[in-house]
Amino acid sequence: MYSTCPKCGHQRGDGGAEDSCPACGIVYAKWLKNKLGSAAGVRTSAPARSSSEAGWWASVPGLLMQVEGRVNPLIFWGRVVVWVGLIYWGWRFIAMDFVENPWAIGNAWMHNVNLVFHEAGHILFRPLGWFMTILGGTLGQLIMPGVVMGVFLFRNRNPFGAAVGLWWLGQSFMDCAPYIDDALEQKLVLLGGHTGADAPGNHDWNNILGEFDVLERHRQYASLADGAGTLLVILALIWGGALLWRQFQRLE
Repeated sequence: MYSTCPKCGHQRGDGGAEDSCPACGIVYAKWLKNKLGSAAGVRTSAPARSSSEAGWWASVPGLLMQVEGRVNPLIFWGRVVVWVGLIYWGWRFIAMDFVENPWAIGNAWMHNVNLVFHEAGHILFRPLGWFMTILGGTLGQLIMPGVVMGVFLFRNRNPFGAAVGLWWLGQSFMDCAPYIDDALEQKLVLLGGHTGADAPGNHDWNNILGEFDVLERHRQYASLADGAGTLLVILALIWGGALLWRQFQRLE
């Protein structure tokens, strides 16, 4: 029995009902049961969110290898052609020596694709100041393949398309290597038709490495970009091949 109503605060007098409040009419037993039920719901809500988050992370591996229930043969063989082409093209890029032949990647057709997003990156990052404007060119050509990869994977649920995006990201890293390696000598011909040595201040990586006083380490950074690109291209081809094998088993 309550001497004071737990809901409205009414002071109970003699002669009142022992199981309910004469002022607001609540039944003490029901009120207590409802309060305990609400408290239990609050205690269990946090673990439920954690379980949901854990479920999202657990679904990522499945998303990476997601395959249609029945695969259209025409679409499948089209993907095989693309994959074989990426193997051939990827090997050619991997075999290019950015030290002995720095113009090789620059003369490839993919360089023209990367160049569009490189120049767009300069414009996109301009509001962030001089340094980010310079760095934005390289960021632009690396971010765009990542966007393509994310759209294919998370929006379109097409992991093979995402694997192609990963291949492009790797190739774009390799595309940066000759430019980074040229930071000290500045012999490569830039977009305006002149070399960095002919137009001081126009070479992105001379500015970037010079800002941190590490121009003498240009070869190390170029090798790092080339190595990262090679690894990503290989991973993309393995990923794409594994997906094609799973799709082959589900051909209509």
